[in-house]
Amino acid sequence: MATAAPKKATIYRMVMPTHTCPYGLKAKDLLHRRGYEVEDQWLTTREETEAFKAEHGVKTTPQTFIGGERVGGYDDLRRFFGKTVADPKAVTYRPVAVVFAMTALMALAASYAVLGTPFTVRAGEWFIAFSMCVLALLKLQNVEKFATMFLNYDLLAKRWVPYSYIYPYAEGAAGVLMAAGVLTWLSVPIALVIGTIGAVSVIKAVYVDKRELKCACVGGDSNVPLGFLSLTENVMMVAMAIWMVLGVAH
Repeated sequence: MATAAPKKATIYRMVMPTHTCPYGLKAKDLLHRRGYEVEDQWLTTREETEAFKAEHGVKTTPQTFIGGERVGGYDDLRRFFGKTVADPKAVTYRPVAVVFAMTALMALAASYAVLGTPFTVRAGEWFIAFSMCVLALLKLQNVEKFATMFLNYDLLAKRWVPYSYIYPYAEGAAGVLMAAGVLTWLSVPIALVIGTIGAVSVIKAVYVDKRELKCACVGGDSNVPLGFLSLTENVMMVAMAIWMVLGVAH
């Protein structure tokens, strides 16, 4: 019984002493996972790379060839196999969803480690506090970009620009204090003030003015649309502050 001829592909990618193209590695891995025998051609110098691009009339590497025909770069190869290609400008709630999922798991883990069971009231408190800390961390990676995006919709920041720089530090400080359960007299007012202002700002921008904006909740580089999940950050802060004011927090 005759066996099918192996599928073969050739890939040209940069492999230099100081640089190995990550997209070349991803393209090679994708070909292997699709059952192709790969002829791996290294471009080991900038001069060799530029000569290859000029010869084939392309602007980037890696370049993959299948059956003697050029498929193209990594994104082109994904399309060739019917896979989706991410649009870097597309809006997505994924960053916020991932933060909340991870902080929820962290809170359950902390509750289990400290109290012997994951499902406790303290786990709910930690979830909100951890979320505030992580969201503040993302903003603090680049405060300048966060402030610029924040100024698009926050009502207080528009009137007093320094607030856009203070906000992530205030959120982080309140989150840490709430996680520790200390200095409630400080953490509660901070969370209550910034959470209330944030919630009102989002409601006005999205639901009253009907503006389509990006949310700065996970930093100034995100493509998260301003909306319900963005509002959740502020609502959680307000809820946590009220909870602690009522004296039911530990």
